[in-house]
Amino acid sequence: MMSIRFCFAALLLTAVANPAVGQHRLVVEGAGELAIVTGDGGIETEMPWGGIHDICALPNGNFMVLEGKSKVVEVDPRSGKIVWSYDSATSNGNAGKRVEVHAIQALDSDRVMIAESGAARIIEIDRQGKLLFELPLKVEHPSAHTDTRRARKLPSGNYLVCHEGDGAVREYAPSGSIVWEYRVPLFGKEPRPGHGPEAFGNKCFAALRLASGNTLITTGNGHGVIEVTPAGEIVWQIGQHDLPNITLAWTTTLEVLPNGHYLIGNCHAGPGQPLIIEVDSKTKQVVWTLDRFDTFGNAVSTWQTLDGGDVLR
Repeated sequence: MMSIRFCFAALLLTAVANPAVGQHRLVVEGAGELAIVTGDGGIETEMPWGGIHDICALPNGNFMVLEGKSKVVEVDPRSGKIVWSYDSATSNGNAGKRVEVHAIQALDSDRVMIAESGAARIIEIDRQGKLLFELPLKVEHPSAHTDTRRARKLPSGNYLVCHEGDGAVREYAPSGSIVWEYRVPLFGKEPRPGHGPEAFGNKCFAALRLASGNTLITTGNGHGVIEVTPAGEIVWQIGQHDLPNITLAWTTTLEVLPNGHYLIGNCHAGPGQPLIIEVDSKTKQVVWTLDRFDTFGNAVSTWQTLDGGDVLR
């Protein structure tokens, strides 16, 4: 059984402009810890956990998270017990394949969506592991590690998928046809290897469909966030050095708050840089940051608010 440690050490949460903004309760993974950060700045619960690229908070207070490269589990953070698990590497035709999972979504109490890299497909299963639906994905540069990053089923029933290795966001109809595609641009620059601020590429991590019909995308090692129209026009953008005293590195998780602000993940940015940034989408003003490199380290790619703040996941 995993041990859970309760502690009351203060966690630095900085409200930059408005003290009423940014009182977010979050679940955060970093430095081998899965932790609940309270709105007043403390750590409510933490447990040992490995690096993950997705997390889903459930109505019962549990978390659906990734464990290792291929397993999806539901964990009770109060007891530390795993109460449900599914291993994509050994199930529903994947035995013998190299499979990694980087995106999950609990669709309801008995239906789970899983994006399987390596198998290059999205599946939906029930809690008994029965395969209910399978969607083959278009992958131009096959890799169990980079076929996909975030993927989400939209209210329309389509699937919005970030293909990290292809540098593309694709929207799939349930039939498997691609109904929309956006190639993340390199903006005239040459790709540079690495993970930190010095690297560069178009390895997109997350995409959210906005109420306007536009799509908000974190460009991964492109160090930015862009909003694009259905026609592919960039109508809003934040670049690596556009926010005062902040350097963006690998931009990852996205959330849209009811007030219209964006929460942006800033992974691999190094000490002195925030892990999560809240930006007023109208003014591009930074109104809050989570800056705790000494607690969560340099590889915080995923988190989720727990206060009902986000309206799009």
